[in-house]
Amino acid sequence: MSELIVASEPTKLVRQAAEWLAREVTKAITERGSCALCLAGGRTPQPVYRALAAEASIDWERVDVFFSDERAVPPDHPDSNYLMVSLALLSRVPIPPARVHRMEAERPDREAAARDYERLLPLRLDVLLLGIGPDGHTASLFPGSAALDERERRVVPVVGAKAPAERLTITPPVIEAGRQVAVIASGEDKAAMVARAIEGPLAPKTVPAQLARRGSWFLDEAAAARLTAQKVDR
Repeated sequence: MSELIVASEPTKLVRQAAEWLAREVTKAITERGSCALCLAGGRTPQPVYRALAAEASIDWERVDVFFSDERAVPPDHPDSNYLMVSLALLSRVPIPPARVHRMEAERPDREAAARDYERLLPLRLDVLLLGIGPDGHTASLFPGSAALDERERRVVPVVGAKAPAERLTITPPVIEAGRQVAVIASGEDKAAMVARAIEGPLAPKTVPAQLARRGSWFLDEAAAARLTAQKVDR
């Protein structure tokens, strides 16, 4: 693991994660001329995206935005990851629409949608932000899923445990190839799996979030409660 930051309050968690994202996006642009940024859905990163939108240092005309997973719903549906990211971030920054690459998981042929999306993905994402569920899933890679054994395909259709169950998700090789990877988690319900992901025996088939173990982990105190080693920023 490259970094563990445990924030003493929610505002610090949001600020630290947003600053990390801004720094790594800017670094990628400086070093390679552009940044391929892949974002997570869910409730936890939403305030981070709003804070990221306020970071004036980012040249959004050089950023391509991708998504780690998406539910099989239209882009204006309340359960759409794209809608959440759009409202929290994309509508607030001067990013060219052509640089926003939405997963079209609502298409009837999700296999074709997955293959089209993996053709859009660069070989290596510059910056990848993920979350972790109470069951240890990340993106839409759930415990025991056959997608966790995928080594060639980079985007596949999957069926999750909760409705809307049908989804598209990136696969382990995409996470493993990411230049900079971060996980953000908050809440007591994540604590057990956070501890297993960071400190437990390596078993990504059971705890898929371990695929991002090498990354930077941004946690609140509740999510970090079961870790044996903590670095708390007060």
